[in-house]
Order: sequence, then C-alpha cells, then structure tokens
Amino acid sequence: MEYEGAIYHVTIRGNEKQAIFRDDNDRERFLDRLAEKVKDCHIRLYLFCMMNNHVHLVFETPEANLSRFMHDLQTAYTVYFNLRHERAGHLMQGRYNAKLVGGDEYLLKLSRYVHLNPVFTVSARKLSLKERINILRRYQWSSYLSYTGKARKFEFVEYGPMLSLTNARKARQQREYGKYVEAGLSEEDEELSKIFKESRLSIGGEEFRRRIWDLHLDLLDGHKRKEDVSFRKAGRRVLSEEILEAVSLEFGVEHSEIFRRQRGGYVRPVAAKMLSRYGGLTQREIAGILKLGTGAAVSLQIKQFEELLPSNRSLRKKIERIEHVLEEKK
Repeated sequence: MEYEGAIYHVTIRGNEKQAIFRDDNDRERFLDRLAEKVKDCHIRLYLFCMMNNHVHLVFETPEANLSRFMHDLQTAYTVYFNLRHERAGHLMQGRYNAKLVGGDEYLLKLSRYVHLNPVFTVSARKLSLKERINILRRYQWSSYLSYTGKARKFEFVEYGPMLSLTNARKARQQREYGKYVEAGLSEEDEELSKIFKESRLSIGGEEFRRRIWDLHLDLLDGHKRKEDVSFRKAGRRVLSEEILEAVSLEFGVEHSEIFRRQRGGYVRPVAAKMLSRYGGLTQREIAGILKLGTGAAVSLQIKQFEELLPSNRSLRKKIERIEHVLEEKK
C-alpha cells in the first residue's frame, strides 16, 4: 500500500541471511546510493541503521513512490555489489518489508528501536550496560551519532521533525534525544515489541493498526473480484518493477539504463519481451513504461530481439535465468 505523505519503517535483508556489506567500502557505497535515491525520489529520510546483513530505514514519501524508491535503491546497490565481488543474482531477500507508522509517539519509539540495533545483537546483549553504551556511541553506520551531535549531520537526513518530538528547547534537543534512546538499553519497550510480533502491516496505536488492516483487506478483496472477472485463467501476473529488477540484475545495469536508447543493446528489448510475457501488458503499456514512444516501437524491438536470439547463446542463457526468476514469482 502506497500513500502520499505516509511514513514507513522499511527493512531490507540479505538473501538467506547473508551479509550485504563485506567492508566499509560497501557501506560507503550504500550511503552514496541512498543519498542519490533520496534526492531523486524526493524522499524525506528521518533515520537509518546499517547492520551486516540488514538495513533499517524510516522515511516519508510525499509523492507516494515507496516502490520506485526502494526498487531504485536496491537495484543500484546490488549492481555495484555484484560487480565488485564478482557474483550474480539477487543480494536481497525478496523485495523489502515495509510498515506504515502512525502517530508521533510511535515514531519516536521506533527511532529508538532502530538506533539501538547495533547493541541488540546476541553478542552485545551479554555485555554490561556501560559496554553497550560505549558500542552505541562509537557505531558510525547509523544516523544516531549525528542525531546526538557526536558526528557531522548527513545532508540527506532530515533531523528536525524527530528532534522536535523530544519536546525540549532546540539547544537541548540532541542531548535529550540521546538520553531517550540510551534509556532503552535498560528498559525494554514491551508494547513496541508486541506490536512488531502482532502487526505485519503497521506500527501505531490499536485503532491505527485496525484501520490499516481493514484497508489491506479491502484492497485484497478488490483484487480478487478483478481476477474472478478478468484473469480467471491467466494466472498471477508479475509486477512490472519485479520484471525490471530481474532484467537489471541479470545484465548488471542500474534501473535507469533500461530506459536509455543503446545501439545494438539487448536490455530494453528483453525488458519489453518479459513485460509482455510475464506482466501481461499491451504494447502501448510497455511503451509507456520503457519510454519507447509507441506500441509499434515495442513491436519492432521485440521482433529484432527474437531474430537475434537463435544465434546468440550468451543472450539465451541470460533469458533462461531471467525466466527462471520470474516463473518463481508467478
């Protein structure tokens, strides 16, 4: 569910719990990509925390573009990671997990939970309170130190809204926020822990969570009615963003490369073919997505691609791998 002006807690995890950062160069590159996509998609990023095999993000989407932002971010970083570490395929586990956040109280609680992740590990929990505080105050791969004035602020993070929730004078906001977060080391937030376990769609008060759940059921019901009438024998159609992600990863290019005209290139024709076959889209719809102008242009791209396929073994292998990924999503 995507809403204009909504706030989300998003978690992305490594496929099969594998590390998505192998060293600080990877972490720096992820931050570069994050800054770039926040700007491109006009996202209001409030905080982040990067762990070895997962990342937490809390942000607002003024343009209701959660899917586009996350797709662009994950694809850009995966392409970099695969090229640098000479690997192929998916790096992330599925798409991502996103929960809507409702109410300032829960937003503040969530920010504490996210920033405490470095000391929520199994090994850190065995340490004394003083040792855990020292780890937290030295951990540089989250927005926490910049929130408390211990590190320079990130240009792509908006600090004002969260700091204002401390209800302290501006000169004391950073200090009060730090005290609030670190208090969570000695007192577990049982209510928030319960919400995490019980609600897979939202974080907030009971009324907010019930409303989001009802909206979710209405959305599912609407899809079912549509399928009963129109797609009874068609099977599940794969989302366009999932198709474009599979093509991007296989060819080792960023999402934006699919939309660029390339003489003799295969990426856009392959994307067109997959959108037709697995997305069930018309040529006119594909033209709109791939910025090809007309349905006739799409038809020409697909025709040229199909003529080349029998004589290009490498391309056939790529197509097979893309089809394998998309078949599993049907």
